Amino acid sequence: MDLGKPESRVRMVLRWLLTLAYAYAGYRHLATPAPFLAITPPWVPFPAAVVDATGIAELAGAAGLTIPRLRKAAGWGLALYALCVWPANFHHALAHVAIGGETLGWWYHGPRLALQPVIIWWALWASGAVDWPFGKKKIP
Repeated sequence: MDLGKPESRVRMVLRWLLTLAYAYAGYRHLATPAPFLAITPPWVPFPAAVVDATGIAELAGAAGLTIPRLRKAAGWGLALYALCVWPANFHHALAHVAIGGETLGWWYHGPRLALQPVIIWWALWASGAVDWPFGKKKIP
């Protein structure tokens, strides 16, 4: 199976998983913003508006992944989004921010921080914006 094909079964399944994940996350940002406000770094201006905007961005990206003509743009947007929210994940880890009275340890934060580049790549690959590393290599 050529995983680089835009409509391979693997790509389609991973795109739908990503769509569901971002749709759920977007819903959570808007419905229950408190945990996201808690991990927002203090240097972010208007944190409530930023959390709302991130929820809307996640919902828009999830919707865009389902529309073929918008899919690649949604992938680039979600990849950029994942890069931009990475500082909140670092803040969550390094400031020992408690959510719901619970502080998560490095068993959570270590993998979460390390996997952010994978999430960025996932948005790009699942949307068809990139084929790397599964695309056919061109011989010069």
